[in-house]
Amino acid sequence: MKLLENSRFEQINSALNMQLETSRIEGRIESYSCKMAGNDKKLFKLISQEGGVGPLDLQALSPPQTVLSHSPSKYSKSFGSVESEGYLCDTIPTKTLFYLISTLNASFNPDYDFSNAKSEEFSREPSIDWVVNTVDTQLDAAAGELFSGLKQTLWAAIDEEINLQDCEIYSYNPDLISDPFGEEGSIWSFNYFMYNKKLKRIVFFTCRAYSDLFME
Repeated sequence: MKLLENSRFEQINSALNMQLETSRIEGRIESYSCKMAGNDKKLFKLISQEGGVGPLDLQALSPPQTVLSHSPSKYSKSFGSVESEGYLCDTIPTKTLFYLISTLNASFNPDYDFSNAKSEEFSREPSIDWVVNTVDTQLDAAAGELFSGLKQTLWAAIDEEINLQDCEIYSYNPDLISDPFGEEGSIWSFNYFMYNKKLKRIVFFTCRAYSDLFME
């Protein structure tokens, strides 16, 4: 995965780092090309060999947490054909799963390695509108006016880079054991991937809040 330069994203990322009264928010958006580099090819081979699957074989995802927290039965028909805990879950091609894991590795390199992440730690979101509403609600509640003046610019920049209506939207919901989102003091986090298959590009939007009590 190759990080693509975007000056608008850099400006927005500065604004997504906010100091609040008792906590701090750190967020960033990044654009990646899905072209494989040397290390990417090794990871793809590892994922394929461990799972005994080909690039187009499907693996089961978990239902989106944002959907299930509201009304599971209402949204279950929106997903694929793999049943888990009474709900219909979506699936993902092995190659697309590899792109998501590679994006995490590229974004958090060299501090964290997500090579062992499993498909059930990811979800496919029902729509971009759902994700926009979820993100805006979270950041409006946490940051208020610090975010309200930013969100229109943020989503316009993402849309310009990736064409959101042509994207598949995935989220990463880790087990909180060996990744940056489970560190002591973490309050909440979200991680969304906007994947445009035609452009062979992913925009990654990650954000977390943590308590000042645990800041060095």
